[in-house]
Amino acid sequence: MSDSWIADRMRLIDASGIRKVFDLAANMQNPVNLSIGQPHFDTPEPVKAAMHKAVDEGKNAYSQTQGIKPLLDLIQGSINEEYGHADRQAFVTSGTSGGLMLALCTLVNPGDEVIVFDPWFVMYKHLTTLAGGKFVQVSTYPDFRIDISKVEAAITDKTKVILFNSPANPTGAVASEEEVKQLAELCRDRNIALVSDEIYRAFCYDRPFVSPAKYNDQTIVIDGFSKSHSMTGWRVGWCHGPAHIVQQMMKLQQFTFVCAPHPAQWAAVEAWNYDVTKWVDEYREKRDFLKSELSSHFDVHGAEGAFYMFLPAPGGSGTEFVKRAIENNLLIIPGNVFSPTDTHFRISYAASQETLAKGAEILRKLASDMN
Repeated sequence: MSDSWIADRMRLIDASGIRKVFDLAANMQNPVNLSIGQPHFDTPEPVKAAMHKAVDEGKNAYSQTQGIKPLLDLIQGSINEEYGHADRQAFVTSGTSGGLMLALCTLVNPGDEVIVFDPWFVMYKHLTTLAGGKFVQVSTYPDFRIDISKVEAAITDKTKVILFNSPANPTGAVASEEEVKQLAELCRDRNIALVSDEIYRAFCYDRPFVSPAKYNDQTIVIDGFSKSHSMTGWRVGWCHGPAHIVQQMMKLQQFTFVCAPHPAQWAAVEAWNYDVTKWVDEYREKRDFLKSELSSHFDVHGAEGAFYMFLPAPGGSGTEFVKRAIENNLLIIPGNVFSPTDTHFRISYAASQETLAKGAEILRKLASDMN
């Protein structure tokens, strides 16, 4: 096989950061794992039962590209009630990641600039590369707040998209209503497409979730069931936005993902009205526990939603701190996986209380030893 077969775009997609972490962790035995970016609870039983029923009833072929009507009706009805935009259309995607890929490939021409907030979810950079765009970063360090003047300064005549995520991975930051309003109005006034990744919207602890679609009716929203209902492997999400954009995204889905997994869509109908409050409350308690355990040794910013904390590394190097953590059987993620800045590390509190307590003890000890 010739190396020349590999497309140039693939050489621009660097997975070395995550791979290095896994290489370091390869020999760990029963690690204290605070690295996992998915819920620690199982999919609700009624949702699993609905999946079994759909399979048994033979709902295993392709669905329509836009999704099954019962699920579409629920999504469309909800967004009509919440936003009241006459031109807002929804469709079912193959997970939130699939929706993001469709959005960027629909919107971005080669050379177009995509603004993201640093630190960012690792996929954003690579999907921008895949679409042929230029990845432009606006720093939110040290407190992970959005400074609209920095966003304005980053805009050029090539800016096509701003990609927004609240609650955010990896920081857990939840944008305030004023931050959201300013960003939404800036995009509207400058004719920039605003793509809002809302996969963690259920998990807000200190302030209510606000979508930029409230203030900008051209916002393209990506959402899904993966985090709220622990359905990460089921690959069912949804998108809603201006009809003329959504129709182009559906056209691309038809020739890529085809459709979201058909039986999983029927399970998603059951999931739509399943109350996840108990898990939101549980993660709020886990967040509060970790803040109380770690605040004496770490400056905690963000951590208002999702299930992540993004903490400054004692000694200044996230990579070196993670190496020390792994030597002490604690698995966490260095910040340079999510940012060009290697000063932080990410922990996930989607874990048992016992695991959180052990992890906090190790983190405190390491911080004391390195300060």
